[in-house]
Amino acid sequence: MARINLLPWREEQRERRRKRFLLILVVALAGAIGAVLIANQAINNAIDRQIARNDYIGQQIVVVDERIKQISELKVRRQQLLERMRIIQDLQGNRPISGRMFDQLARTLPEGVYFTEVKMAGKTLSITGAAESNNRVSDLMRNLDASDWFGAPNLTEVKAITAGQLDQANVFRLTVRQTQPAALEDGK
Repeated sequence: MARINLLPWREEQRERRRKRFLLILVVALAGAIGAVLIANQAINNAIDRQIARNDYIGQQIVVVDERIKQISELKVRRQQLLERMRIIQDLQGNRPISGRMFDQLARTLPEGVYFTEVKMAGKTLSITGAAESNNRVSDLMRNLDASDWFGAPNLTEVKAITAGQLDQANVFRLTVRQTQPAALEDGK
């Protein structure tokens, strides 16, 4: 019988399988590492692109915020200009009215009555003055009520003051609302 040793053949086959297994393992490990590196690079590129987008959006937000601020300032400035224009128009429109009001105050003033102070707040006139008697104050109130330029006179206070032994005066304070005649309102 021939002497055939099958052990080295099995050893060689085992060694080849082991080498092939190690080679496949190394290739699989290298492939996995390569895949991880490629995936990592792709993810990093995507993150960098998103960061660039976010930076661009942030810059555009700053630009838009600046424009919004400018628009707000322009709106405030426009409102101030409109308010000034309205005040100027009111002053231009009320210029003849002031003269007519003073004329009407002089016309409604009965004899024996004089004004010491006339103040206007909004459409309300506060009048302080003196009169010879209470009847003169009543006449003044009737004249103011009958006037086209004034309405709703309201007597706030009347005081009797003796200036000397024979002279007596009544100091009064009243308020009256300014109105405009119907003919003037139709003309506007």
